[in-house]
Amino acid sequence: MEDLIKIVTDLTTWYEKNARQLAWRENPSAYHIWISEIMLQQTRVEAVKQYYARFIEELPTIEHLANVSEEKLLKLWQGLGYYNRAKNLKKAAIEIMEQHNGIIPNSYEKLLSLKGIGEYTAGAIASIAFGLPEAAVDGNVIRVLSRLYADNRRSIELKKEIAKNIKEVLQHTNPSIFNQALMELGALICFPNGMPKCKECPIHTYCKAYAENSVLEFPHKEPKKQRRLENRIVFGILCKNKVALHKRESGLLSNLWEFPNILANTENETKKQLLEWSIEYTEIKDMGKAKHIFTHIEWHMQGYIIKVESFKNNGNFVWATQEELSKKYALPSAFGFFERKLSKELI
Repeated sequence: MEDLIKIVTDLTTWYEKNARQLAWRENPSAYHIWISEIMLQQTRVEAVKQYYARFIEELPTIEHLANVSEEKLLKLWQGLGYYNRAKNLKKAAIEIMEQHNGIIPNSYEKLLSLKGIGEYTAGAIASIAFGLPEAAVDGNVIRVLSRLYADNRRSIELKKEIAKNIKEVLQHTNPSIFNQALMELGALICFPNGMPKCKECPIHTYCKAYAENSVLEFPHKEPKKQRRLENRIVFGILCKNKVALHKRESGLLSNLWEFPNILANTENETKKQLLEWSIEYTEIKDMGKAKHIFTHIEWHMQGYIIKVESFKNNGNFVWATQEELSKKYALPSAFGFFERKLSKELI
């Protein structure tokens, strides 16, 4: 891969004029950069903004994060998905409090040793918060540079070389600005879906893929793995203006609250399960269907509203009011459709 130094001036000048105004950029402390980068994994910037503002307001310091209850932490994270990210934030905050006197280390290697912080996040914190010449190579950066050099190697192979070349460039320019400029270019101009805005790109004159009219051929695309399909019945069990919740104990979405659900797809199976839970219902009605896609699994869900007259059950449920559902219990976005339906029933 050729020397990247030639694109520095054009790229950084563009960034300084066009960078989005984002809360974590206004105060780029290590804590703020860390929280924002973890939130931005698998999540769009527009979606992150409101979560970030609420999170920082509730947990303004590492000490607050280290001491927060898991229940409150997951409620703050509700809707962002990939809940292990939040759990790892707390674990890393505890490590920082216990091993680094409550101060985020200004070393790439020490950052990398913290729970939930990988090469990209360590590089982003090191370069943006501390100005260290460390590469932060995410999907945006790989896409930009694979197109710049028309390099169709697999991302895993390409990433090491990209990181090495960027680190060399960062010896001669502002690491924070250059790294963010590459990421911003990938987000705003050289985006992944559809034709990028090549004519608006500040470095298109250097771009080999643009010159060869082959931009959409890069980066290399791995064949997608087929997702496993699961049919589920979701139980909206209502009693005296409360709804039944159950905490998932293991596997996907472990330790998160959910509406009781089972692997099944017929109303007869619904009634059979209610009998097993010793729930005597007065009414069953259709709540509608929803679909949720995880990385490797796709849920097709049929919901039923189940009305009962007593709280007697053996399903290890808690019974939540509408306010508790809204403010206390964190439910994965997979159940968002049913949560909205049941919230109306509880008013």
